[in-house]
Amino acid sequence: MKKSIYLGITLILAASTVLSACGDKDDKSSTETDTTQTATTTDTTEKTETPAKEEEPKKEEAEPFTVSLRHIQVADAQKFRKAILDDVVKKTEADVPGLTIELDGVEDQVNRFTKLPAEMAAGNPPKIFDLFGGAGDALKYAKAGRLLDLTPIIAELGIGDKFLNLNQFTLDGKVYGLPIGGSTEGFFYSKPLFEKYGIKEPTTWDELEAAADTLSKNKITPFAMGSKGAWVPNMLVNTLIGRYAGPEAIDGFPAGSQAWNSPEVVAAFSKYQEWEKKGYFTKGELGLEYADMLNQFVTGKAGMMFDGSWRSSVFKDQAQAGDLTNKVGFFTMPGVPNGKGNQLAVNGNYSNGYGFSADLKPEELTAVKAFIKNLYSEEMQLRGLLEDGLLPSMKLSDESIAKVEDPIVKQVMQILGNSGGAFSHFDSTVASDVYKESESQIQKLIAGKSSAQEVADAMQKVQEKALAAAK
Repeated sequence: MKKSIYLGITLILAASTVLSACGDKDDKSSTETDTTQTATTTDTTEKTETPAKEEEPKKEEAEPFTVSLRHIQVADAQKFRKAILDDVVKKTEADVPGLTIELDGVEDQVNRFTKLPAEMAAGNPPKIFDLFGGAGDALKYAKAGRLLDLTPIIAELGIGDKFLNLNQFTLDGKVYGLPIGGSTEGFFYSKPLFEKYGIKEPTTWDELEAAADTLSKNKITPFAMGSKGAWVPNMLVNTLIGRYAGPEAIDGFPAGSQAWNSPEVVAAFSKYQEWEKKGYFTKGELGLEYADMLNQFVTGKAGMMFDGSWRSSVFKDQAQAGDLTNKVGFFTMPGVPNGKGNQLAVNGNYSNGYGFSADLKPEELTAVKAFIKNLYSEEMQLRGLLEDGLLPSMKLSDESIAKVEDPIVKQVMQILGNSGGAFSHFDSTVASDVYKESESQIQKLIAGKSSAQEVADAMQKVQEKALAAAK
């Protein structure tokens, strides 16, 4: 998977150097042709025929129907992506006679770990829904026969070869979901605070920790954090593992070639625990949501924030960024001393997108095809990049890439271009039970209830069960 993700990123950056339907329900128009009555006038010398006036054909009204669509664009930080989705929905409804799309907005974690699993188990998911790729989500549902095989559809629409990476949605050569974009994870930092305290953008591990120490001494939280949703701190854990244990470790967990309780993975958990003890993270983080973490950062209470590149759009929006508008930088995690593998590799994902129910009526399938055609286009991919800072999941033309002006997006793309490859997030590679355990364990580590070694041992125990069950 690592090579495929790296290839995808390489394709994006090759372009960035320039910056550098409706299968309509048969109209069945009843062309009612009245039997033409020929009016005849007879006199003694000639016969004159007057053609009857033809009536306009009557078009049959399309039968109304609805298609449910579950999305996760519910917070203010997702408003740009929601605007794109709304436009796609309007266009799709206009393209398909009789169609109404019913939107259901649900918070990401609730959808992924509560609602969608229950609906999949019962066999009644929405017709279109936000879907996470990988073994614990898309591939599991595909094996259960719940997802629509999109292979013939993307071939029919001529977009099968446009995607940069479909690995996390592909099972036995068939595609069961489509990523809406790509991302990497790293540190956003406040330029005003860095300037105030004489901190340079860190390029080494020592510089990163020196920056954290300087902020801490000046009573500024080094790293904003909201750990009520355990996936948030797990982003940082994942990249620490990629540094200490090497990029190959992430795929090594489900393959059985990498142990969670190996010394190098324990070192990653130990570093996280060390930062906790030093007070590098927001106090009370276990009671704070993802949105609270952003608020800590933009209000100047924290100097850095480890987050996904998708956050970049926030910092050009005055309503969300406030005084920090256009005053934020981004850097990738520096290499760690004695870390394994390529220390220039970055976290790179094409794991979030849309899936579709395998149980569709003919008119619903028509709607799904139109939705895919309208959403997965160069126009919408470019809008995602320009308006939301979302890296494209599809190949864009040089002309489109050249339109990028956002400095953070440029910085992210430059980092990807200079990277030594990419590794996924373990939540898209390990089994569901293993990932759930990781969320429980990181919160225990944060609360001081478990040591790094205890966390790693607990993770390995669950991983071994998953490996045995897969045999």
